[in-house]
Order: sequence, then C-alpha cells, then structure tokens
Amino acid sequence: MSMINYASREINCKIVYYGTGLGGKTTNLEHVYAKINPDTRGKMISLATETDRTLFFDFLPIDLGEIRGFKTRFHLYTVPGQVYYNASRKLILKGVDGIVFVADSQEDRAEANVEAMHNLYENVESYGYDMETIPFVIQYNKRDLPNILPVEELRAQLNPNGLTDLEAIATEGKGVFETLQAVSKLVVKALS
Repeated sequence: MSMINYASREINCKIVYYGTGLGGKTTNLEHVYAKINPDTRGKMISLATETDRTLFFDFLPIDLGEIRGFKTRFHLYTVPGQVYYNASRKLILKGVDGIVFVADSQEDRAEANVEAMHNLYENVESYGYDMETIPFVIQYNKRDLPNILPVEELRAQLNPNGLTDLEAIATEGKGVFETLQAVSKLVVKALS
C-alpha cells in the first residue's frame, strides 16, 4: 500500500491500469503524461517485451491538497494485456492503492474483458487484498467505434456492484483525466 517519505513529506500512492491487450491502458497513461506539467512528473519508463509493454511514471498533483501535511505523489502503472504475462500482472499489483480497469467497449472484446476482470480479482485476492476496499474505477474505452456494446450491457458484464465507471475515448483524451481524478479521489479518501 502507500509509502510515506518523511524527508520529502510525501505519500506515494500506486495506481494500476488493468485490462485487456490493446484496450487503451497505455493510451491513457501516454495522454496523462503528455498533458501533465513536466515539473511535476517523473520520467516515463517502458518495460517492453516482444509483444507488449508495461509503462510507469509518477507525478505530483497540485490540486488534490495535502493529507496531514503531506503531499500526495501518484505512481501510475499499466500491466501487460496478454494473460500469458500473468506473473508480471500480478507483480505490478503488489502494494496497489487504486485500480483503473480499462474495458474495451468493442463487442468482439466482451469475453476478453470478462476474462481480464476475473484475472484481476484472482491476482488481487492472491495478495490477501479485498476488492471491496481498494479504490477501483472502471473505464469503458473506445466509445467512438461503431461496433461497441451499450454501457448498460458493459455494466452488467463488468460492474454489477455499481462501482464508479466512466466512458472514454483515450485516443482523443476524452474521459482520461476524469478517470484518473475519480480513482485519485478514492485513493485520497481511503488514506484520510
């Protein structure tokens, strides 16, 4: 979970973007990275494999306020989309403070979304974390494509518990910061 750096008076929080391959996790992080003030963000690090990559960077938001005199620094991660990288997916979830599940809204990706969601729950629970208490937001990405499922159907498949969910078109930046803001607020609330 979050780590406190007393010397710099910062609370470091880890947010992981989880979902299927090519669902938009990387696009979300790249958009956030490109739009954040360079003075408040770290370097973007990419760990590439032959067919996928994991991205990471951190940033210090200026509008979320302080928690007991400490600034919050968010470290954003993506997981590899392919299931055969499950060991990496699981490792990246260790110490997670908040999760964004990026669902691909395309009809032909419905099964992959459900599989990725089950995989997320299994990996989180393997650490003894409770998905009921981890700040968790679902993003329905690719809402601009012609072959998408209605949001109601996506909710029935992926969000029966009524968690915070948002629509997005990450390639255009629509819904990207709203998603990050939603999960960040939940993380800060959990820390307070």
